[in-house]
Amino acid sequence: MMKKLKVHYFLHIAGEGFGSCYEYLKSLGAEISATEFFALPIDFALEVDALPSVDDVDLLLVMGGAMSVNDEVNFPWLRVEKRWIRRYLAASKPAIGLCLGGQLIANSLGANVQRNAEQELGWTTVYPSAYVPKGYFSLSSEINIMQWHSETFDIPKGAVRLAENAVCSNQLFQIGTNVLGFQFHPEITPDALKVFIEHEREELVFDGVNVQPLHTLEMTRKSDFIIGNQLLNQAIDYVLKH
Repeated sequence: MMKKLKVHYFLHIAGEGFGSCYEYLKSLGAEISATEFFALPIDFALEVDALPSVDDVDLLLVMGGAMSVNDEVNFPWLRVEKRWIRRYLAASKPAIGLCLGGQLIANSLGANVQRNAEQELGWTTVYPSAYVPKGYFSLSSEINIMQWHSETFDIPKGAVRLAENAVCSNQLFQIGTNVLGFQFHPEITPDALKVFIEHEREELVFDGVNVQPLHTLEMTRKSDFIIGNQLLNQAIDYVLKH
């Protein structure tokens, strides 16, 4: 009998869900579990051993969030989460980080996460990097993809940049053959976009060169999500098979 694929999510936003890849993972027969960091009391003394055993996770998906990876004072569990991610990556197991998740993976490995020169919010174009080593995960062409960030990661030591654009030079990196860190949101679904908007409606200013107006975001067509969703499924296949 084939061993079940055990997928674990790190979640940081209430209502965000498991992203577009949930149905794809279920089609692979995956057993899905999650740690909901957003549900922890701010003063909760989380211990790293309270998180799943690394041996019990075959694929880690680190999702987005509104907080900064640097805000360990207000979110003390961030320190524990990053410690667990380092432990998991040291075991050379497959992992994918999405926006905050990509930043958490990068920061766990010693890379800086800092404010980007400009905020990216809405649908923007991302391009494959000029040089991607043979056999690495890569974009086949430029894509129109959802962005939702004001901070970004430096490329971790030993990683390779796979995608970029003029607004944010580091859009996607790869570590070895089993780790991908996205700055953008290939997992976004119509319902998740509504959650993003409602979660930050009062705090975000939907105005700027690289920020789409709120009414435009709310009119996004379902077909606009497909390219990113397919890319994430391909990324899952890649990290599981390499």
